Amino acid sequence: MQTITLANGDGSTFVAYLAQPTVPLTGAVVLIHEIWGLVDHITDIADRLAAEGYLVVAPDLLSRVGIVAHVGLELQEIMFSPDPTVRTEGQPRLRDALAPLQSPAFGLSALESLKKCVDYLADVPEVAGRIAVMGFCFGGSYSFMLAAGDPRIRAAVPFYGQGPGDDAVAETQGKILAFYGATDAALAEKLPALTASMATAGVDFTPVTYEGSGHAFFNDTNPITYQADAAADAWAKSLEFLGRTLA
Repeated sequence: MQTITLANGDGSTFVAYLAQPTVPLTGAVVLIHEIWGLVDHITDIADRLAAEGYLVVAPDLLSRVGIVAHVGLELQEIMFSPDPTVRTEGQPRLRDALAPLQSPAFGLSALESLKKCVDYLADVPEVAGRIAVMGFCFGGSYSFMLAAGDPRIRAAVPFYGQGPGDDAVAETQGKILAFYGATDAALAEKLPALTASMATAGVDFTPVTYEGSGHAFFNDTNPITYQADAAADAWAKSLEFLGRTLA
């Protein structure tokens, strides 16, 4: 595993997983993890992208609030435990662990770190400005935010992410391919309004919804949520989109 250390403007640092392309370089991707942090599922996706020719930087945005990889996996096990007692008794721990993510200060810090990842990729001559962002859950939401906050992002691929507000939508310059599960009601209900907002702003936005799938359908380490057919189709569509948009 290769990691790099990047610095924020205030001098604080964060670690990112770096996946080098194993075939001729075709572009670069900032890869943003789920709410469980920089776990093996995300580094595996980074390696899969690298095998397709992408230089990938996957930052660890949650260690700063105590959600290191093993803690994130423990929290995920609590949330999806088949034992209702485990889920109930684990709620206070989940609330305490995830509460810092609601802070505006955390949001600003995370977005700054993501822009530092873009800086890193933009400084690689072979990338030649061909930079995209892909993210899942928490990372899907921040993919929208980075696309709105950094004009260097040519393509965004959010998986089951919360869409940004109208002001952020209006700032988005890159193309977006977004994936949702039809039974993920909290996001599916908001998708028509998000689609309309994107259209009003003139953003090239393509949402894809999978019937019978819910939140985290791409996570093959979570047998409760994983949907193999939807995940395979979304991956194929993502690669086609990235290849076409970053060409």
